[in-house]
Amino acid sequence: MEVIGFIGLGIMGKPMALNLIKAGYSLVVQSRSRKPVDELVAAGATAAATPAEVAQAATIVITMVPDTPDVELVLTGANGVLDRLKPGTIVIDMSTISPEATKRLAAAIAGKGGSMLDAPVSGGEIGAKNATLTIMVGGDQATFERARPVLSCMGKPESVTYIGESGAGQVAKLCNQICIGGALAGVAEAFALAASLGIDRARVRQALLGGFAASKVLEVHGNRMLTGDYKPGFFVRLYQKDLRLVNETAMANNVAIPATAIVTQFVNALVASGGGELDCAAAAEVWFRLADGKTGAGG
Repeated sequence: MEVIGFIGLGIMGKPMALNLIKAGYSLVVQSRSRKPVDELVAAGATAAATPAEVAQAATIVITMVPDTPDVELVLTGANGVLDRLKPGTIVIDMSTISPEATKRLAAAIAGKGGSMLDAPVSGGEIGAKNATLTIMVGGDQATFERARPVLSCMGKPESVTYIGESGAGQVAKLCNQICIGGALAGVAEAFALAASLGIDRARVRQALLGGFAASKVLEVHGNRMLTGDYKPGFFVRLYQKDLRLVNETAMANNVAIPATAIVTQFVNALVASGGGELDCAAAAEVWFRLADGKTGAGG
C-alpha cells in the first residue's frame, strides 16, 4: 500500500487526512500549526518537520494549502518537497490554485522523476468530514489511475473525475466556483425580494427545493442565510481568492464573465467589512443590506 504524505491540515485537510487513516493508509503529516499535527499523530500518523521530510518518506504526497504561493513554497521552497522527491512519487495538489502555475509545478516535478496531479475539491468541510468530496483531476491519466483508490477515500468514487491534462482540474474547479457564485447570488436576491414583500423566506425555500430552482446552494447556503449561522465550512476569504483566480484566468483567455465579476464585488465588500472568516454564504448579507436592512438573517 502507498505511503501517503499529507501537507496542510486546515479546515479541509485535517478531515481528509483522517479519512485516509481510516482507510488503512500509512500517513506522514506536516502543517504550519502544531495542534492538527498532534491530532493526526494521535490517530496513527507520523509527524514530519518539513515538506522535504514528507517527500522522503512518502510514495504519494498530497498538498492542501490556501493559495498558489503556498503550494509553490511547499513544493519548491527551502526544505520543500522537491528537495527530497523520490523518482516515481506522485504529488497531488488538492488546493485551488492558478492553472498556469500548476503546469509550471508539474514540469518541475517531472524534472525530478515524479508526476503531478491537480485535484481540487468541492464540498466544503461537510464533504471533507464525510468523504463525499467532488474531486476534479488534471494530469497524466495513467498517474490518475494509480492515485484513484487514494482519492476515492476522500470523495465518492463516482465523483472523482478525470478532466484532462495538467491544469484541467484547476480549470474545472474555477468553473465550479462560477456556478456557485451564480447560485449564491440567485438565492440571496430571491430571499431579499420575498422578505421585502413580507413573505416567509423559509416557505419560499421549501417550495423552491421541490422544483427546477433546487440546488445544493439553496439547500445548504439557503438555510445558513435563514438562520444567520455562518460558521465557516468554506471561508469567504478563500472564496474571494478563488474568484480572483477565475477573473485572472478569464481575462488571460479573453473570456467575458460579467455575472461572476459582479458576484466578486459583493464578496470583496463582505471581506472589506470584516467578514473574511465567515462562511462564503455570508456574502448574501451584502445583498440583504442593500435591501435597506429588511432582509437580514431571520428577517
